[in-house]
Amino acid sequence: MVTCNPIGGMVKAGSIGVPLDDTVVEVRSTADPTQVLGTGERGEICVRGPQVMAGYWLRPEETANAFVDGALRTGDVGYRDEDGYFFLVDRIKDVILCGGFNVYPRVIEEALYQHPAVAEAVVIGIPDPYRGQAPKAFVRLRDGAEVEPEELKSFLATQVSRIEMPKAIEIRDELPKTMIGKLSKKELVAEEKARADEAQPESQTRHAS
Repeated sequence: MVTCNPIGGMVKAGSIGVPLDDTVVEVRSTADPTQVLGTGERGEICVRGPQVMAGYWLRPEETANAFVDGALRTGDVGYRDEDGYFFLVDRIKDVILCGGFNVYPRVIEEALYQHPAVAEAVVIGIPDPYRGQAPKAFVRLRDGAEVEPEELKSFLATQVSRIEMPKAIEIRDELPKTMIGKLSKKELVAEEKARADEAQPESQTRHAS
């Protein structure tokens, strides 16, 4: 544990709180981890303190990759506000790179959950010939609810930016989950990669002809 909301102090909705005693929490640039970012800037949450591990046993290379300037790299993207409270935005591995911009799936997922028909939502990055990657949303509707993907896109238009707008929204009866019941992106990413691999030979054939 590295942060918590103070007992009897100010509690901010959505915040993981402030650092514990003898604990330092930093936000570092995802492009250059040696750079510590300022208030409100989004980057990788890195921590140092007595509760942080010293490294991986007999695995020096993995230890070196897990630390920067002695701080453990958590793999979480977040920021610190003007009061010193920290907020998590997403996992680095889930960030979608759209034409040079970072798009955070969690932002789109939270917007989708605002629609009364949406029970579950997962957003991943899919290949895009123009932007490199684009967001795609997978949605499970609540029992008895009916809504078309275009209706959900219209709803999102007032909730997210243009760069965050999903290229496609696919409605499914069920979404993949882990053994503990948490929504899983791994299977959806694999599906989309397989689709892209199947489409690639066809595209090359058309180009050649």
